[in-house]
Amino acid sequence: MINIAFFGECMIEKSANEAFRFGGDSLNSALYLVRVAPQEKLTVSYITAIGQDKESLHLLEQWQEEHIDTRFVSQMRGRQLGRYSIVNNDQGERSFSYDRDDSAAKYYFCQKGSPLEVALLSKSIDYLYFTGISLAILSDQDCQHLLTLLTEFKHKGGRIIFDNNYRPILWQHRQPLYFYQQAMELADIAFLTDEDEFALYGGDTIESILARYPLSWITGGAELVLKQGGKPCLIRPVAKEAALVKVASPPLSKEKIIDTCAAGDAFAAGYLAKRLLGDSIHTSAQFAHALAGRVIQYSGAIIASQNMKDLMHSNSS
Repeated sequence: MINIAFFGECMIEKSANEAFRFGGDSLNSALYLVRVAPQEKLTVSYITAIGQDKESLHLLEQWQEEHIDTRFVSQMRGRQLGRYSIVNNDQGERSFSYDRDDSAAKYYFCQKGSPLEVALLSKSIDYLYFTGISLAILSDQDCQHLLTLLTEFKHKGGRIIFDNNYRPILWQHRQPLYFYQQAMELADIAFLTDEDEFALYGGDTIESILARYPLSWITGGAELVLKQGGKPCLIRPVAKEAALVKVASPPLSKEKIIDTCAAGDAFAAGYLAKRLLGDSIHTSAQFAHALAGRVIQYSGAIIASQNMKDLMHSNSS
């Protein structure tokens, strides 16, 4: 049994209707992974902080109904869930506004001996997945604390997965590169979106991204998974001199693309569902494209399970 935990923040969507909708990059990936991976082989945990109000408790119930392990979730008195609102353009691309100043997840490390700290130092999990947004919501001090914990976790044999999700608005008046570079040095698998890399470092070519992360620089080597939206993904294996793997996504007409939110999160979940259980890079990327392609055909970060039943673990190989 493999135990993988996702660390980050989940927020409630502000909506004119009465629907209870939620999302957050790390949570999206955790939820889609739990749906598509065989539960007898993979345990998926989510690590965050929520409040003690009715909305927080309802959110916790929603995760548990999806079979996400919530033992590492902290409930903080006097804190609440962050919120976001969305506007979609004609191409299905979203723009966001946030209300997260008092979000409980930002204060996760204010508690002494947090469940995440205990899990990492005792190595009671096998993999820890976090993102650039997971770092951005924390103070600089808490970012460094997390990265120090991850260094110790890796020394104990733990494995680390990092997604570069970069949102400039979350890093105002702060320097993200120091923390991103440490995260990449620790990563065993790194999901990199090309546009986020260009926004962080400049440049406009895949070659510039690959040159930034030579195998000799990243501790132990990292499997780099480069996401390019609708273009083929590119994966650089850990093995030296191994060829870059290029995997195209199935064609999808513009009319079917409703909402691209969570496409990258779903891709990461699909890739990990196969890759962590020993499938090839090519097979894993094909499934990742299939899952992401399904998610963007529906509105919202989390689509209804009935819209992806053919991709769920009971039907997957």
